[in-house]
Amino acid sequence: MAGQRDTQEAWDRVKRRLRAELGEDVFSSWFGRLELATIVEGVAHLSVPTRFLKSWIESHYIDRLRLRVSEEMPAITNVHLAVRSAMQRAAPRPAETPAPSKPRLAEKPSLPALESRAVSTDQEGLAGSPLDRRLTFTSFLVGRSNALAHAAAERVARHEPGQTPLYNPLYIHSSVGLGKTHLLHAIGHEVIGSGRRVIYLTADRFMYGFVAALKAQTALAFKERLRGIDLLIIDDVQFLQGKSIQQEFCHTINALIDAGRQIVIAADRAPSDLESLDERVRSRLAGGLAVEIGGLDEALRAQIIEARIAAARQHQPSFEVSPAVIAYVARSITTNGRDLDGAVNRLLAHSTLSQTPLTIDAAEAAIRDLVRSREPRKVKIEDIQKLVATHFNVSRADILSSRRSASVVKPRQIAMYLSKVLTLRSLPEIGRRFGGRDHTTVLHAVRKIETAVQADTTLRDDVELLKRMLQE
Repeated sequence: MAGQRDTQEAWDRVKRRLRAELGEDVFSSWFGRLELATIVEGVAHLSVPTRFLKSWIESHYIDRLRLRVSEEMPAITNVHLAVRSAMQRAAPRPAETPAPSKPRLAEKPSLPALESRAVSTDQEGLAGSPLDRRLTFTSFLVGRSNALAHAAAERVARHEPGQTPLYNPLYIHSSVGLGKTHLLHAIGHEVIGSGRRVIYLTADRFMYGFVAALKAQTALAFKERLRGIDLLIIDDVQFLQGKSIQQEFCHTINALIDAGRQIVIAADRAPSDLESLDERVRSRLAGGLAVEIGGLDEALRAQIIEARIAAARQHQPSFEVSPAVIAYVARSITTNGRDLDGAVNRLLAHSTLSQTPLTIDAAEAAIRDLVRSREPRKVKIEDIQKLVATHFNVSRADILSSRRSASVVKPRQIAMYLSKVLTLRSLPEIGRRFGGRDHTTVLHAVRKIETAVQADTTLRDDVELLKRMLQE
């Protein structure tokens, strides 16, 4: 009892310090509903009521929050933020059959005109999150950036039962809003349709389900349920925390793969960049097929906008958007599919509420808040080197080395070019940060890439994608 009281007092001190540092308005807006749920193996599990709050705190305040928690509770080594409703659904009632999960929308925001329906993955006692019926292979729009991931997902979903899985695990990674969750749901629907057993879990759901099972002394049953299925789908695996939870996750993956069962996993970065995960887990995840979904190109963005408009028009037949406006929105919003959904929502609101034509000027006013006009964040040369190395499948040590093979020279020159474009460092300083090279070497690399991107569209797309990833 005293321990709980001490923990609560320490948490109250954390909140008081944040309020004093940030001011009452900021604290009330972002931290007023932040709660301490539990502490497991040195990780403080915090919760907020909405995904928006979770995303905002993680984007803007997570380092400050982690520091204040560790200062007031020295035994805490990390913090993990989750959405409260997801946590509540994850915890089964002691000595009872877990209550069926309420259908929820997938992470992808939907237009008001779209009907949301979910299908449960609860089969033979499996307590998984529901799948959104809209997120199928049919509704997935394929472009250059996601064609490989789409092909791999279809191959896995349509694999003949009884045969050894070809890609196991299948690991899909991308930034937010680019379609990886859509592919996970599509795989789930296809496999369920063939009569096989599927469970879809977020990392949060896996963690809290495992912790709840330990508390209720039903951990063995929890493990057996997971290992008795045909397909395990785990989303947002980058949030997996806790040594014992990661160990159990690794054991589950090994058991399923050894039994010839399929595993599909998604995250926001490559397996090698999941620094919070145990090395054995990272190695196992990298042992299958890892595919990345890149940034949406302009043609694919236009297709997505047209599809969203067509869906909205089923409920609002008068909703018309000219090709010129569609092209303008596709050029202006370069981030992800969620922002494109938001743009169509705003166009729909303008069209139905103002009863005026959707001109380009009107569209510009409607989507102004979605167009990234803020100053890009400060970029470090080390970040550039690491990202470029990962993108081209070389090591940072290779980029800094004296190796002259084509597979290393090109990434090195791109990294030097990005360092010149995205930082304020001088050419001599950039040269020093690239293994002590002369400034003329850097200048040569910059000019070479400047020339190459004019003629090579693939290289230009790669460089633009890297720029966006570094500035987000």
